[in-house]
Amino acid sequence: MPSYLHGHGESVLAAHAARTADDAAAFLLPKLSSPMRVLDVGCGPGTITVGLASAVAPGGSVLGVDSSDSLGPEWEKRLEECESGNLEFRTGDLFSLDLPEAHFDVVYMHQVLQHLPNPVEAVRAVAAHAKDGGLVGFREVDWGTFTAYPNMGSMRDFRRVYDAVAVANGGNPYAGRHLLEWCNEAGGLTGVRITTSTWSFFDDAGKRWWADQWSARVLKSNIATSALEHGIATREELEAISGGWQQWKSSPDAVSAFVHFEALAMVSRG
Repeated sequence: MPSYLHGHGESVLAAHAARTADDAAAFLLPKLSSPMRVLDVGCGPGTITVGLASAVAPGGSVLGVDSSDSLGPEWEKRLEECESGNLEFRTGDLFSLDLPEAHFDVVYMHQVLQHLPNPVEAVRAVAAHAKDGGLVGFREVDWGTFTAYPNMGSMRDFRRVYDAVAVANGGNPYAGRHLLEWCNEAGGLTGVRITTSTWSFFDDAGKRWWADQWSARVLKSNIATSALEHGIATREELEAISGGWQQWKSSPDAVSAFVHFEALAMVSRG
């Protein structure tokens, strides 16, 4: 596994902890019910995972897995929040999970494939843990759909730096548009359905949340470290991008949006 592009610093965890199953797994939730067993691969702080657990209660169960060994405190919070008591977390590499194959009714993976140099192999690896006839769901952003107005130079610099760092880390910032391709290449999946959902920021609260997290991330995350190590940007350029996010959010006319692609498919080993 390559190092995680964003890392798990304070600014990243704060952003990821704002995610919920209602938002990030809306395309999957209608398919969930008790007593399903669900595997959430790359679960991060688990705020999506706890929502999946609620969706399959009381008879179902959810296991969240992540490669980071620093998420224990976040997982403890989620376990306290989970009223149904059907939630578990553990650390593991998606390519070598110590879990039985063909065991889960549903396997879900959110914003992971974009960080991997071998996404097709990853689709196969996680799908192997789903039952024959079970479901797999993937959700990936496509940074090629990102737009921001006013179209300031700092926003264009942000996109240049982010894409270059993602590629240098072995990933693909345009992962969303490749989901159908990757599922088809992986094989063993039928009825692949692609949907999309959009994040948009236009009101003061939304712009403040979106801008503040990126203003911090470009200076204090693995993105900044990688940009400096690979010579993609200087510290001064990163500071200018960070300040640009603050400038953008203060504009009364500022808007920003980008698209997530979602893939839902059935596992078929016939």
